[in-house]
Amino acid sequence: MLSGFGHQALISITSHLIFIALAWWALGAINYERLLRGNHVFQARVLYVLLSIVIGSTVSNFFLDYLLWSQQLPLILQLIYKN
Repeated sequence: MLSGFGHQALISITSHLIFIALAWWALGAINYERLLRGNHVFQARVLYVLLSIVIGSTVSNFFLDYLLWSQQLPLILQLIYKN
């Protein structure tokens, strides 16, 4: 049972890192320089990192929830058809 938690943790960490990297890559398509004030390069980079984390984590949580629900669906169907 504990090894299942280890696998789930590894899948969750990997999923979050992949989707954060994907969000980082996708945000590169936005020309955000016109929206930010001049001489605030460090603040712009921090905002860029934070946006990548927020978007990537949100998408990863959706993906992990969907994965969990799809694994639980056969159990619900078994309960319905047993009765």
